Amino acid sequence: MAATSDDEKAQTVVHMLDYISVDYPEFVQNGKVLNQSEFEEQLEFATQALSLLKEMPAHAEQAGLLDKGQALRKAIAAKAEGAEVSKQANALRADVIRVYKVAVAPKGTPDLARAAQLYAANCAACHGATGRGDGPLAKGMEPEPSDFHDQARMKVRSIYGLYNTIALGVGGTPMRPFTEITEEDRWALAFFVGTLRGTEEDVKQGEAGWEKGVGKKEFENLRALVTQTPDEVEQLGGSALTKVQSYLTKHPEAIKIAAPSPLQFSREKLAQSLAAYQAGDAGTARQLAITAYLEGFELVESSLDNADGVLRQKIELEMMALRASIGAGKPVEEVARQVKEIDDLLDEAEEALSGDLSATTAFLSALLILLREGLEAILVLAAIISFVIKTGRRDALRYIHYGWIAAVALGILTWVVANYVLTISGANRELTEGITALIAAAMLLYVGYWLHSKSYAQAWQKFIREHVSAALEKKTVWAMAGVSFLAVYRELFEIILFYQALWVQVGDDGHVAVLSGIATAAVLLAIIGWAILKYSIRLPIGPFFGVTSALLAFLAVVFAGNGIAALQEAGVIEADRIHFITVPILGIHPTLQGVSTQAVVLALVILGIWLSRRQANAK
Repeated sequence: MAATSDDEKAQTVVHMLDYISVDYPEFVQNGKVLNQSEFEEQLEFATQALSLLKEMPAHAEQAGLLDKGQALRKAIAAKAEGAEVSKQANALRADVIRVYKVAVAPKGTPDLARAAQLYAANCAACHGATGRGDGPLAKGMEPEPSDFHDQARMKVRSIYGLYNTIALGVGGTPMRPFTEITEEDRWALAFFVGTLRGTEEDVKQGEAGWEKGVGKKEFENLRALVTQTPDEVEQLGGSALTKVQSYLTKHPEAIKIAAPSPLQFSREKLAQSLAAYQAGDAGTARQLAITAYLEGFELVESSLDNADGVLRQKIELEMMALRASIGAGKPVEEVARQVKEIDDLLDEAEEALSGDLSATTAFLSALLILLREGLEAILVLAAIISFVIKTGRRDALRYIHYGWIAAVALGILTWVVANYVLTISGANRELTEGITALIAAAMLLYVGYWLHSKSYAQAWQKFIREHVSAALEKKTVWAMAGVSFLAVYRELFEIILFYQALWVQVGDDGHVAVLSGIATAAVLLAIIGWAILKYSIRLPIGPFFGVTSALLAFLAVVFAGNGIAALQEAGVIEADRIHFITVPILGIHPTLQGVSTQAVVLALVILGIWLSRRQANAK
């Protein structure tokens, strides 16, 4: 056992507890032992499970697990009622899975067609072609192979329990572990065996119930399906729900394979973060708190902003405060209180987002996502394009177009890679957004200063004389192309991400409203860009340069603030909260690091203006 990994130990504990919950009620009834050797085996399983739990890594909840393990062993030794022992074993099994993060769900939809072939090749010889335990090798086996149609036995076996039996085997019996087949195939076999306990009529009625919405909450993912026994499901929702379980076991593709809902994911990670902090692992706790935000809450931020902007902002600030508390080593009680407050706020958010969005809300959400996220990019592009048109330097237009077209292409490629090739984490998304925002801010400062230096008549006339037949300076042209690229790319992937979440949330009936909102926002952005081009070009040269450079300087300040915020959300930079206003559209977030960075950029803008005026006066 010393060479066994912690994960294997946890899997073994779960496996033994599953066997106790299933077998004990069969061999101990009314305080009497019906089979002494089986009873002794149940007692030994409880003893071994307790021993393995003692060897598991230290955890804040380990003492509680050991207490429950002791209580279970005492109940077995006292020949307690089967239902009570089964209940205790299942409760401890669930706690072990939760505390030690035991994998309890397949990574993808099981292939039951392949599973039928695997069953015929590996299982039928003992369990029989139809799973009744009457295979050609079954005769004389001790114990007899399981009959998968035995309702009394199968109703207390979860698919995960079946998977464990296939993966780990049963010691002291001919049932060996099938380690030579892949994890994916073991899950498929477990599902196939699970289908044998339900009748075709059960499956048919279950399908009808599922289509009417029965079980959608109870079986929101494969994890929920595989961890519950039919007996537990019946207690939860009656026979109608067990029939839905029979249908889903035979047709797992009916459950959309996805991570838990973003808010539920946040709750789980926050609970894990608190457990890690209680165990003294502040580094892991902080990382889990960051993940709770980036991979969970952030995905519904945009939708929640449309439903309840104040609540969205409050949750964001509280999650940031939690990370700061963990980093500062605050008392466990204070961190636990913060986690509880965030949980309550997430409940409010879930209520605000509950159900499919109405067509009007879906339309407005889609409209505002693109309008809000795309406005900065369109302002930058419009300002730069109007400049090159105003100055007659149309030769530079192609560089600007190269920039935003490359950004669109790379944004689409990033989305494809993230969805079909690799998993791009929320931290990497924020890291990319933060870095591109800060680089864009620096480029905007350069281009804005360059424009402002030409805003005085003498400087502009000198520029015209020297460059009347030449293209713009190469470094300026490429800076404009770079700004064009960064301004679009930093927004595009996040826009796609928000629309993915919104698309799922609105349901089939809301897709037209979402597409309408996107189209309307695109039209509005085009109008804004056109207006800037039309009216800014009409300005006299001096005011035109002044207004354009002021706009770029303003956007540099905004980009700097949002860039720091993104890096803080990714956990790269600390976030020390201060009492200050919060205006995300201006890049203002109430943290010392963010406000200080914006103050520095603003100071550079003022310094640039002063230098430009000084040079103009000197000339």
